Amino acid sequence: MAAIVIVGAQWGDEGKGKATDILGGEVDYVVKPNGGNNAGHTVVVGGEKYELKLLPAGVLSENAVPILGNGVVINLEALFEEIDGLVARGANPERLRISANAHLVAPYHQVMDRVQERFLGKRAIGTTGRGIGPAYADKVSRIGIRVQDIFDESILRQKVTSALDVKNQILVKMYNRKAIDPEEIVQYFLSYADRLRPMVIDAEAELNKALDEGKRVLMEGGQATMLDVDHGTYPFVTSSNPTAGGACVGAGIGPTRITTSLGIIKAYTTRVGAGPFPTELFDKWGEYLQTVGGEIGVNTGRKRRCGWYDSVIARYASRVNGFTDYFLTKLDVLTGIGEIPICVAYEVDGERFDEMPTTQTDFHHAVPIFETMPAWDEDITGCTAFEELPQKAQDYVLRLEELSGCRISYIGVGPGRDQTIVRHDVLAD
Repeated sequence: MAAIVIVGAQWGDEGKGKATDILGGEVDYVVKPNGGNNAGHTVVVGGEKYELKLLPAGVLSENAVPILGNGVVINLEALFEEIDGLVARGANPERLRISANAHLVAPYHQVMDRVQERFLGKRAIGTTGRGIGPAYADKVSRIGIRVQDIFDESILRQKVTSALDVKNQILVKMYNRKAIDPEEIVQYFLSYADRLRPMVIDAEAELNKALDEGKRVLMEGGQATMLDVDHGTYPFVTSSNPTAGGACVGAGIGPTRITTSLGIIKAYTTRVGAGPFPTELFDKWGEYLQTVGGEIGVNTGRKRRCGWYDSVIARYASRVNGFTDYFLTKLDVLTGIGEIPICVAYEVDGERFDEMPTTQTDFHHAVPIFETMPAWDEDITGCTAFEELPQKAQDYVLRLEELSGCRISYIGVGPGRDQTIVRHDVLAD
């Protein structure tokens, strides 16, 4: 029995898709436990690049059963568009299964998302406009639409009507927008019912049965620790819990089932959208990391803000998630840059912080304290073992490991599936 959870340790875009793809070939199930089509993964298989938005990266595995868990919010139009795109490229997503308890993103969620962001102006959160936040808000308010609801037209109509009672008042009276017809929403959902039905299962029961039978389950978290609604840089966060504990809730698997908590972390740091970012760069090196690292959002097309490695955040993520291992990605991007700064602590109003400041205000004003290490000039994209890395690259990895509170078991030296150095195989435990 092995339940492995993969979690982003920064603000997302760390390379979780690659990690899932590598490990997914050796597990029986790959579960996406949170998020929606607001956070994508890029996976390179056989030289082919796949950009996944809603589907778990495990959908490209030849063996694993991919599951959208109960904690996901699903845009049905985006779901089938992505499935059709994979089929057109020769992939086979027919093993995909979906929890009956997962919530659905309705067209009115997207409308509310966009008008609310526009209304906030300079105070906007920087959402993707995909309706993810409003869908989660409805879930917590107990007026959400679940996957199972579209198979009962009477219940579906009641729920949609109830959800729009207040939303239409807000749209018309506050935002000067046209009211949404509940019947149009009902028919929108019903149009997907027949195609969706064969995919829907009691995912929680199936996954726990699989673990009882000694099978391996991989939980692939979306977004990242610093975007967690409880533990991230609130309010500039997502609307779910993309941490290890949230993965348990979003998949219906108890925490005692987890044998490995694997944090995915870049050799530098990026974030998309608004919010504080202590190590952010506004000079040529920020542009360099963005260009060489290909730092463009898979799902949104937005350029990612770039900065140096932040070990304060790494230590924080290690604690919050109980990481057993780190998967360090994009080490190759740092080749040939001369010296590499590493943030080891913050300074706030003259006071040194070796750990995350308690308040939002202090974190917003945090100034990074750096130490530097020499970079390497040799091409590392063909290295297959840690000892093959240049000594300076080895020293950098070992220093990050020392600062980050967790062993670094995997090192990405390129985008390909085979461009990964394995120092410790978590599946061998």
